[in-house]
Amino acid sequence: MVRFLTLRLSLMVATLLVVSLAIFTITEILPGDVATMMFRQNATEQNLKRVREDLGLDRPAHVRYLSWMGGVVRGDWGDSYFQKRPIVDIASSRLGNSVILAVFAFLVAVPTAVATGLWAGIRPDTLGGRKGSVASRVRISMPEFVTGVLFIVLFSSWLGLFPSTSIVPPGTNPLTRPQILVLPTLTLMGVLFAYVMRMTRANVIEVMQTHYVRTAILKGLSMRRVIFRHVVPNAMLPTITIIAQNFGWMLGGLIIVETVFAYPGLGLLLLSSIQTRDVPLLQALALLIAATYAISNLVADLSYAALDPRIRLA
Repeated sequence: MVRFLTLRLSLMVATLLVVSLAIFTITEILPGDVATMMFRQNATEQNLKRVREDLGLDRPAHVRYLSWMGGVVRGDWGDSYFQKRPIVDIASSRLGNSVILAVFAFLVAVPTAVATGLWAGIRPDTLGGRKGSVASRVRISMPEFVTGVLFIVLFSSWLGLFPSTSIVPPGTNPLTRPQILVLPTLTLMGVLFAYVMRMTRANVIEVMQTHYVRTAILKGLSMRRVIFRHVVPNAMLPTITIIAQNFGWMLGGLIIVETVFAYPGLGLLLLSSIQTRDVPLLQALALLIAATYAISNLVADLSYAALDPRIRLA
């Protein structure tokens, strides 16, 4: 297991190095210039030259990349061009907001989706199983902004139960106003529930048709023991991948949901950094989101190994 973990950690570090190089290259070739963005119509060659020198933009690309990665390793991500604050402070507060939203959605959606998918997979030909499959397919086909707007119209405009926006003042914990988390959490739960439920249902149907499950049933084992001893461990392996990937997406890819509800998370901050060409902040956020995906996949690999010892031997 130690060798398995060491290999996975080495692959994760190598992946992040490649991703960091890709992020730096993409930000380099983006059109526009941060110095021009700062001065806009008042830009002169003298002012642009001075700003580029102050920001270190006149140095060679490979020197700036090595300097940036050295700062990341030391924990110094630099300062935001436009907010004039350390990026670590900016990103940590927004990451905390995204974690709160993601954890709320996960704690409710994942257990419910797994249980529903397990029930629908065991009874695929029943009316309830078919309804669950159709409902999940319809939910997957609906974009997040459509669901978010529908929730705002229904629960905020018509019923007046929850606020239409999820604005969190700087320095304030969203948990002090839990009502602002309800609508974005419901929006996220719908997407996550549909994906996990469909994956679990499909895997359970496939495992239920295997020879070892049929043999266990013919041996006279109780259906409860067959399900939790043979079906669940084997059916959950692909589902874990979906759960891990969605957790990474929920921390850093919620640009649409956070924009609809004006929720100050990583996704909204990433969009703002793109619009203002705040390159250090954009690079740090992109690398942070990539690290989140990598860590989620690492947790998925470890879960694989715990459920199926053959993976450790491989």
